[in-house]
Amino acid sequence: PRPHRHPRPRRLTPHPHNTLRGEGLRPPPRTTRATASTNYREFSGQIDAANAKGVTPVVFIHGLWLLPSSWDRWATVFEEAGYAPLTPGWPDDPETVEEANEHPEVFAGKTIGDVADHFTEVIGKLTKKPAVIGHSFGGLLTQILAGRGLSAASVAIDPAPFRGVLPLPVSALKSSSPVLRNPANRNRAVPLTYEQFRYAFANAVSEIVEISGRGHALTIDSGWREVADTALTFVKRFVQP
Repeated sequence: PRPHRHPRPRRLTPHPHNTLRGEGLRPPPRTTRATASTNYREFSGQIDAANAKGVTPVVFIHGLWLLPSSWDRWATVFEEAGYAPLTPGWPDDPETVEEANEHPEVFAGKTIGDVADHFTEVIGKLTKKPAVIGHSFGGLLTQILAGRGLSAASVAIDPAPFRGVLPLPVSALKSSSPVLRNPANRNRAVPLTYEQFRYAFANAVSEIVEISGRGHALTIDSGWREVADTALTFVKRFVQP
């Protein structure tokens, strides 16, 4: 008999600040309009409620082969902690598993960039910068949104890998400008002022947490609460409700 193999530890990557390329994936053509409009009305209510409360929103982004309802238990945990949870779907997400099985074609025809732009639009409707939490492909989207500067704190849970890196953002150029702007600095050691160092290195916090004995479905399996509490603890350290 084969020896029992424990699943490898699963990784939570809080507050990633990579600027990532959002192209590739070819999931959703247009969908059933009824489902799309129903989901839009329901989610618009979540946005209105979050803005009315005036507390920090937390946007949850699901991965492939899941629906927004996969975050329902997490949303309850974060709401009880004082945050305003939002569980937007991907563009044209079906409302139920049954509808998803009946209309699989709605998941074809969109790039990662399209989906990232959709969540960018969602966040743009909020009056406060949110924390963003994503799992699997939702973790990749979380990283893209962090790279766009749209999240106050980010947690990417076992995220999908990314393909490449976009051209350097202005912030990266500004961080290196004390050295690069003067050609005479070639082959020289150039010290930074306190202000320059703080801008370049002290504005972001990146951490990696590994949770042992969990599979890829760690956000929805029997140990989901430990994972949720780990994410909540991180978010609380940097973004108060």
